[in-house]
Amino acid sequence: MNKINKTEKEWKSLLTEDEYYVTRQKGTEPPFSGKNFEIINGGTFKCKCCDNELFNSSTKYDSGCGWPSFFEQLSPEAIKTEVDKSHGMVRIEIMCSKCDAHLGHVFDDGPKPTGKRYCVNSLSINYKEFE
Repeated sequence: MNKINKTEKEWKSLLTEDEYYVTRQKGTEPPFSGKNFEIINGGTFKCKCCDNELFNSSTKYDSGCGWPSFFEQLSPEAIKTEVDKSHGMVRIEIMCSKCDAHLGHVFDDGPKPTGKRYCVNSLSINYKEFE
């Protein structure tokens, strides 16, 4: 996978102010404020910044947390993780492995078969239906 490296000026020209805040400055959109993503025919969730495929729509579920949630990433190479000790807690941050965009966090309270909850900011992803 080829890494994408852009300057902050380039990212700012490609993203809205809110998208930039979430993806490049590790921000978080308020719960229940983002896009819901109605899934009809199935598809793929991709990184807002670089179009890297992150999640299959079949792994999306309603966790009730206020952000899109998935129980499995599309491939082991799609997402990278890092320990996040901000805000007085320890969490596992998830980022796009291709462009390092902040996506959200992963928790161990998800459904079977993985037990994972990838809690993702809707501002960090796009949805593309299968053709």
